[in-house]
Amino acid sequence: MLALLCAAAYGPLVSIPLIEDDYPNLAWSLTYGSQAGFREMAGDAVFRLRATSFWVMDSAWWTFHLHAVGYHAVSLALHIAGTFLLYAILRALPRTRSAAFYAAGFFAIAEGHQEAVVWFSAINELLLFVFGMAALLIWVMAESRPGPNVLLRAASVCLFLLALVSKESAVILLPLFLLVTPVANWKRAARLVPYAVLAALAIASIVSARAYSFRFTDGSFSLAAPFWIIWPKNCARVLWVWGWLALPVAMRGRATRTIALLALAWIAIALLPYSFLTYSTQIPSRQTYLASAGLALLFGLGITELASRRLVAVVLAAAAVLNVGYLWTRKRAQFLERAAPTEQLIRLARETQGPIWVRCFPRNRLIAEEAVHMGADRPGSTLIWSDAEAARERPAATFCYGSGVTVNSSK
Repeated sequence: MLALLCAAAYGPLVSIPLIEDDYPNLAWSLTYGSQAGFREMAGDAVFRLRATSFWVMDSAWWTFHLHAVGYHAVSLALHIAGTFLLYAILRALPRTRSAAFYAAGFFAIAEGHQEAVVWFSAINELLLFVFGMAALLIWVMAESRPGPNVLLRAASVCLFLLALVSKESAVILLPLFLLVTPVANWKRAARLVPYAVLAALAIASIVSARAYSFRFTDGSFSLAAPFWIIWPKNCARVLWVWGWLALPVAMRGRATRTIALLALAWIAIALLPYSFLTYSTQIPSRQTYLASAGLALLFGLGITELASRRLVAVVLAAAAVLNVGYLWTRKRAQFLERAAPTEQLIRLARETQGPIWVRCFPRNRLIAEEAVHMGADRPGSTLIWSDAEAARERPAATFCYGSGVTVNSSK
């Protein structure tokens, strides 16, 4: 049923084309994601913490080539896996067992984290979540069983390592491990030393690349960012609207009050790495994927506190209709709009022999060139960007997006 909920919500969006950054990222993965490029990727302090994305993208390219449905199906499959893992974790913890299905069901259809599921380039968020939650699930299993459970703990550490090489922000998983450990058993935290060592190595890799990493040098991320505005604002935004409705209901019951506070703490901790952005005070939806597990738990707790079955049915139906309807209509249209410029440019490059004069394009030059290269199997030099080049090369067609006339070919 959880898989069906995921498919019902996000299935209609698998038909959208690849979107903007997908093309340069796929091109990059052919080097860093290949076996021959492993050493080069491992030596790159900036991108080795995105290794799993390169591996998945490289495999996807050789499997699906230009069939966008295949890429989106991979993202959907990871979302289903993440939903299963969230359900399994909540079922494994006695205090959240009754809310597990409602929470996982809400996570399956939630529109708030849609960019992580719909935009293939955001697959790193899904990989971080899947590997991180798998590591957490096995950690919980090992802690609940007598004995050393060496194999379980080793498997959990290996999965945690895969999460760390999925995205830099995966280091925030460590405090989340502590969050789900019962307070009376915090002495068990010493068993998290292997995780802490791996997280420290990941942080060291990030710091070593700070002088030249584009994430620091382009000004998009800074420790001087107004996190005191960004952090609380986006915690409130993640809660809107279902979290704000569920919170007072969950806080009403003795059994759910403490768990509700832990769910709020999960949201706050998961958003912390993204609270140092400088280009916007609003964290992109893809980066709320991990935090939305806390929202889902809060929703599940609220449902368990409702006494009337009729009211439960009404709330569940409203959540399904509003989330799924929003994804099918407004969000699908937005993603199609984002994909339109590159799709039209690729179509022109396929139909036109000779250079193309790009008069106006709403994305950066790299996206246009890689879209033509990967999507139309033509070199990026096919595109002309200046009047002087156009006068010299005599373009076969002119491309201008968003000015009324989309394509004007000399034919």
